[in-house]
Amino acid sequence: MFNTLFRGLFDSDLTTVISVADFILCLGLSLILGIVMAFAYMYRTRYTKSFVVTLALLPAVVCVVIMLVNGNVGTGVAVAGAFSLVRFRSVPGTAKEICTLFLAMGAGLITGMGYLGFAVLFTAIMCSVFLLYNRLDFGARKKAAAYKTFTITIPEDLDYTGVFEDIFREYTVCHDLISVKTTNMGSMFRLTYHVTLRDTAKEKEMIDKLRCRNGNLEIMVSLQETTVTEL
Repeated sequence: MFNTLFRGLFDSDLTTVISVADFILCLGLSLILGIVMAFAYMYRTRYTKSFVVTLALLPAVVCVVIMLVNGNVGTGVAVAGAFSLVRFRSVPGTAKEICTLFLAMGAGLITGMGYLGFAVLFTAIMCSVFLLYNRLDFGARKKAAAYKTFTITIPEDLDYTGVFEDIFREYTVCHDLISVKTTNMGSMFRLTYHVTLRDTAKEKEMIDKLRCRNGNLEIMVSLQETTVTEL
């Protein structure tokens, strides 16, 4: 009775049946690897509870799916289609989050195929490299504070073409006019520039000169956003 409890309705003599002990072993190891990856991701990284929990459970889910497919090509194609539908119901993430999810799926895939030793080795190597890159701030932009976005409001009677050219030439290495928007019922223009400052210590001095030029209207300075173009 116990042996037939975990047999599928459509199993036959030609189908390899996974034993309960092997199933629990693979599932337990995949849960452990998921927790290890979750802790590695939490090191010096901003995270949410939902993402960390998902990361910890994802290897186990993938492991079970791979074990149940068990060499059936038709089932494998159907599972791939089901997984592709999940992507369109999720919020787009950063490149770091997507890479971590792929690592978790990889660990679950190796575990589900029965290569437990390779799964442990894969997780140990990838988590070590992940922690090393975070520790070294690998890929961080040098002098990130110098990259700023200036949003400047000017009156409608002031021609925005090259109006701040001399000021930008003095205080910035390069500058680009990104957008022009009318505001306040068309009585003002809002200009958005991406600039690279020569000296971050002279930022206030630059703002004071801009205020004199635009009639002391609103000026907003912020760090340049990179999440829009991030892969």
